[in-house]
Amino acid sequence: MQFFNFVGGRWTPSASGRTFENRNPADTRELIGHFADSTVADAEQAIAAARGAYDSWRLVPAPKRAEILFRAAQLIADRKEAFARDMTREMGKVLDETRGDVQEAIDMTYFLAGEGRRLHGQTAPSELRDKFAMSIRQPIGVCAMITPWNFPMAIPSWKIIPALVCGNTVVLKPSELTPLSAVHFIKVLEEAGVPPGVVNMVTGGPAVGEALTTHADVSVVSFTGSTAVGRLVNQNAAPHFKKVHLEMGGKNAIMILDDANLELALEGCLWGGFGTTGQRCTAASRVIVHEKIHDRFVEQFVARARALRVGDGLDPQVQVGPSISEKQLQKVMSYVEIGRQEGATVACGGSRLTGPAHANGFFHEPTVFTGVTRSMRIAREEIFGPVVSVVKCASLDEAIAIGNDVVYGLSASIYTQDVNRAFRAMRDMYTGIFYVNAPTIGAEVHLPFGGTKATGNGHREAGLAALDVFSEWKSIYVDFSGKLQRAQIDTE
Repeated sequence: MQFFNFVGGRWTPSASGRTFENRNPADTRELIGHFADSTVADAEQAIAAARGAYDSWRLVPAPKRAEILFRAAQLIADRKEAFARDMTREMGKVLDETRGDVQEAIDMTYFLAGEGRRLHGQTAPSELRDKFAMSIRQPIGVCAMITPWNFPMAIPSWKIIPALVCGNTVVLKPSELTPLSAVHFIKVLEEAGVPPGVVNMVTGGPAVGEALTTHADVSVVSFTGSTAVGRLVNQNAAPHFKKVHLEMGGKNAIMILDDANLELALEGCLWGGFGTTGQRCTAASRVIVHEKIHDRFVEQFVARARALRVGDGLDPQVQVGPSISEKQLQKVMSYVEIGRQEGATVACGGSRLTGPAHANGFFHEPTVFTGVTRSMRIAREEIFGPVVSVVKCASLDEAIAIGNDVVYGLSASIYTQDVNRAFRAMRDMYTGIFYVNAPTIGAEVHLPFGGTKATGNGHREAGLAALDVFSEWKSIYVDFSGKLQRAQIDTE
């Protein structure tokens, strides 16, 4: 099946006439579709369409913009199962997880559409007589969104919906590995009544992304992906002083203390480490375990990881799907070899799966390393696969020190029954997200999402914080005294 770009309210092929294939990572014999292999010219057309629609869209009352988004949320809800099944086919994660991905898009759209009747500013008393002081949010212009493959409907919703409710227009470049889910999302917005040019989508590779991040008419760039690419995005945007939001990598730690509910911790580590095949920026790729319970934890964790069923995510018996691509699988395999060379022990897994059920996909065994030290690369670098490193510690202080000793600062968690230690950890872990007695994944749409250090650049997605990325504050002073009043001077 052939899919096109969406520019100025029309579905159009790339000016290049070229397409690229999208195939099922669980079975590459299945062709999902052909998608437009776009050029810089296509990106420029989409930016022009967004720029042309901006002046009228920003003047649509925010509650009216929100009504369109509420309709979009309902349409996604009506089609949740079909969208989830298509997402599993193109991305690989199991059906329960793709249902959750679609549900997150529904939740985010409903939640932020509600801001159309708020978008609160502030009022404040003036220091002068007969003068009124207030602040309001104002839209910024054309927003370029570059989204990854691991949450191909949720993450576009995190970016597009707050941008629209604030009165901006949008150009989306989804990952070329998962374009179908983005097509579904854009079609819903079109059907809900978003006017032509307000939302545009261009599929393709790095040339499209570079055009979106360098074009003078783009005012905001929101990117989710690797730290290396995020650095390039920031550099591209800098000459025009664009507002840039970056959501990048993570090397997240679960800390398990000696008083932890071990059964609960085991369940959390399995879900945090191997859910989405470890292909989450919030994945629990490090487990820091107190020495008093280390051996008992490892024995049970390894047994359960070894028992996980790997295969096609549409199979209800499967718990772990494929890596997204051959390239990503090779990266996972290379890190497993690095771990071996560093002296860590492969307690389970460690190999590509090549049997009859896995021969046509990108499957890797759930892998647990033990004997890992904090200085090893497998304990410091993001692998983005089903690989978990177990590190031993002697105290809470050491666990926190190990947890913080990476370049990233996205998510962390602790398992303990001691409220005092839980509060110390949530205070001292320098991350954007923290969990107590839960794994490092599971963010909800009404709180800010993002991280510190090399994970991000200070902005947040989700919650009301998302509005700060896609709006600017304007302070307004109304003097009704009928005379010149000088602030900080005429104060008597």
